[in-house]
Amino acid sequence: MTSLCASAEFRWGPTAGVNFSTFHWKQDIAKTTMRTGFDVGLAGELMIPGIGFGVDMGIHYNLHGAHVAFGEHKVWSIDGIENQNVWLHTLEIPLNLKFKWTRLNGLERIIAPLIYVGPVFNFTLATNDAPAIETPAGYVAIQLGGGAELFERFQISGGYSWGVSYQLRTIKLDNYSAQPRGGFIRLAYFF
Repeated sequence: MTSLCASAEFRWGPTAGVNFSTFHWKQDIAKTTMRTGFDVGLAGELMIPGIGFGVDMGIHYNLHGAHVAFGEHKVWSIDGIENQNVWLHTLEIPLNLKFKWTRLNGLERIIAPLIYVGPVFNFTLATNDAPAIETPAGYVAIQLGGGAELFERFQISGGYSWGVSYQLRTIKLDNYSAQPRGGFIRLAYFF
């Protein structure tokens, strides 16, 4: 076991991507429509050579949100709150288990398929002016994805993220909260 850990390879590099997000509300009161955002940051991986297993981690700035139809309900429209885009700026720290196919008779030097799964720890940095909601300091999500490594440097991947804890809640209604959900596509370059 010690020799496996000693021979593990760590790589890191810049990453950028696009996300498609919405909010899943506890009750179906406010209609929510998906919006497109982005993320940028650093990605890292610690892989055990020969068996293809490892850990994938990173730190990203993430902008995501959704359009919420608050204005269609009297509870909010009476206060002058209209339908609005709710944007959240977060610091995202994913920690995934990763498997990369590394025994493909040399083909892995050109393309190596990969899959990953794990938790994402998010910390709320800021929100846009959305008077109907409040946000906690952070939340936890689970992500699942796959992709490919190209020419042993570029990784392109896509996946889906499910909020486990709530990311926002309304101020006026008790216990009316939402979890983030959505897909993403990312490109990373590893040194």
